[in-house]
Amino acid sequence: MNLHGVRAIYRFEMARMWRTLMQSVASPVISTSLYFVVFGSAIGSRMGDIDGISYGAFIIPGLVMLSLLMQSISNASFGIYMPKFSGTIYEVLSAPVSYVEVVLGYVGAAATKSVILGAIILLTARLFVDYHVLHPVWMVAFLVLTSITFSLFGFIIGIWADGFEKLQIVPLMIVTPLVFLGGTFYSIDMLPEIWQTVTLFNPVVYLISGFRWAFYGVSDIHVGISVGMTLVFMMACLTAIWWIFKTGYRLRT
Repeated sequence: MNLHGVRAIYRFEMARMWRTLMQSVASPVISTSLYFVVFGSAIGSRMGDIDGISYGAFIIPGLVMLSLLMQSISNASFGIYMPKFSGTIYEVLSAPVSYVEVVLGYVGAAATKSVILGAIILLTARLFVDYHVLHPVWMVAFLVLTSITFSLFGFIIGIWADGFEKLQIVPLMIVTPLVFLGGTFYSIDMLPEIWQTVTLFNPVVYLISGFRWAFYGVSDIHVGISVGMTLVFMMACLTAIWWIFKTGYRLRT
């Protein structure tokens, strides 16, 4: 394992975060804070409890997951796309580092950024909503697992994209709607039975449900299934990345 190579890529990507704090940290924190103000404080104070949890506290896991997914994908996709765009990807491919080490560097940095951002959002939420974490170890585990999984997904998008527009298609047109329809602002038990069944085909439901269980001990789906579905998606992403490096898809052409 070429740890020097992994460290070089990791440190370079982390340095980009500190150079763009307004875009990388301040912007998503402010955006999520607006959700806390509108839905948590304003609307939440006029709504009843859900599963014995105040509405403002109930939506926190979903809003954190929204930012986590979007930033994990964005950080990883932009991180690998820029070397392709500038042509420096050939220097990376010809360097004495394996594709495993390349993935560790880029995905590790993207996941680290997302975990830091998630922690900041959770601290910020304290200013607007009172909440507690029943299973802090599981909460951190879900935070890290989700960040790594969707950073891998973002890495794939960054390799697939051949323009800046395509970097935004999947996060904006697919991931964001899935998050909003995945139980961020409601429990799927509140839906008609047929829509509950349809919702189970939304993979984000399992993430939000498991993350909410870590906070309050309640979930729409068993926590074991949530972890299992996340691991399945992670393995699918790893398989796709292995195929990309094996074939050189959009890397060598």
